[in-house]
Amino acid sequence: MKRRLFGIIGALVLALVGTLVLVSYVNGAEDRALEGEKTVKVLVAAEPIAAGTSAAGLEGKVTFERVPQKVQAEGAVNSITQLGKRVSETELMPGEQIVEGRFVAPSEAETAASQGDDSLLETTIAVDPARAVGGRINAGDTVAVVSSFDPFDTPEGTKTPNQTHILVHKVRVTRVQIDADASTETETETESEDDEDANEAQPAPSGQLLVSLELSAADVERVVFTAEFGHVWLAAEPENADESGTKIVVLDNVFV
Repeated sequence: MKRRLFGIIGALVLALVGTLVLVSYVNGAEDRALEGEKTVKVLVAAEPIAAGTSAAGLEGKVTFERVPQKVQAEGAVNSITQLGKRVSETELMPGEQIVEGRFVAPSEAETAASQGDDSLLETTIAVDPARAVGGRINAGDTVAVVSSFDPFDTPEGTKTPNQTHILVHKVRVTRVQIDADASTETETETESEDDEDANEAQPAPSGQLLVSLELSAADVERVVFTAEFGHVWLAAEPENADESGTKIVVLDNVFV
C-alpha cells in the first residue's frame, strides 16, 4: 500500500516538474528567438488609441516590448515623458510603435480638427479590382487600407517575414477612375443588371482602378511605400465598422 502511495506521489512530482520545465521553455522562447540580435526597448500601443489622446493619457494604453534594433521605427520612444505635452495626431492601432512623429502640440491638433478635410493630403493609387472589393468602390465611400509585404533581404543576410496589417482605418475615397482597358459596355451592363437583381453576380472592371484617397501626411508616406514595395488592398469600411482585434499578421500567428 505504501509503495503504491509513494508511486502516486512520485508521479505527481514528476508531472509538476515537467510542467515547470515546459513553462520555463515557453517563456524563454522569445529570448531564444532574439538571441544574437541587438534589441531595443520601445513603447507600443496595447489597445486602439484615439487621435487627440494626450501623452499623459497613454498611461495604461501602452506597453514595453523588446524588438530587434533593425525593425525599430524611426523616432520610436521608450518613455511617455519623451512626448512632453503633445497629443496623438492620428489614431494608433494595437502593436504599433509609439513614435514622436505621430504626436503634435495641442494647438496644431486643434487647428487640424477645425480645418477638417482641408488638412489632409490627397493621393492616388492603382489597384486591381480584386484588391478593391471587386471594383465596387465609389467616391464618398470609406475604406481600410491594408498593407501586405513579401519577405525582404536584410543587411544581416536574413529575411523579414511575410506581413499583413491594416495601415489606416476609414479613409475617405475622393475619386475612382477605371483604366482605359476597362470596358464601357461592361460598366453599362453592370448598372442595368443591378437594377434587375442586385444579388446576381456582376462582371468586374477589366482594368486597374485609380483610387484617390484623403490621408494625413504620415499615412500618405506609409501607403505610398506599400504601393511601391508591397501590395495594397482596400476593404470597404463604413463609419460604424468595428476596428478592434487587428494585429500585424505573420505566418506564426495567422491561425491564432
